[in-house]
Amino acid sequence: MIYPMSSYFSAEKQESVIFITLGLLAIGFSAWLWMNGHRLKSIAYPLVLIALMQMVVGVSIYLRTDTQLATLSAQLQLEPAALKAQETRRMQTVMKNFSIYKGVEMLLLIVGLGMVAFLQRNDLATGIGVGLVLQAALTLTLDLFAETRGTVYFSALQAMPG
Repeated sequence: MIYPMSSYFSAEKQESVIFITLGLLAIGFSAWLWMNGHRLKSIAYPLVLIALMQMVVGVSIYLRTDTQLATLSAQLQLEPAALKAQETRRMQTVMKNFSIYKGVEMLLLIVGLGMVAFLQRNDLATGIGVGLVLQAALTLTLDLFAETRGTVYFSALQAMPG
């Protein structure tokens, strides 16, 4: 069980760095659009808003992961049944939340595509639509990878004796 656990948390930490990096890139790109007065500078609204959320999530996961893994590893050695029960409950919530995240991300993707397709003569709407499409697609992709990792880890938890 230690390998699936350490593998899961290591990948979570790596993905948190990707979230932070994407957030910083989105903010930098948004600043560049505004400074250059690009006609679609409104891309920055969803880019920055979602980037800030990505960075908060990324930083919080990055900062807590090592301690969380150390605590769970110790608990695995001392109280494997308690670990299984607690982590199973936590991962049930995590996996349920992925369904919510995917739904929101797909909705934002559809709204963004609709704005680009149907409001293309309005620079403000088109820019917001493009920004939504970019951020929703990137975030959805990363969450699909995270959900797959979560499924593997959750299966390993459920296979534990006790």
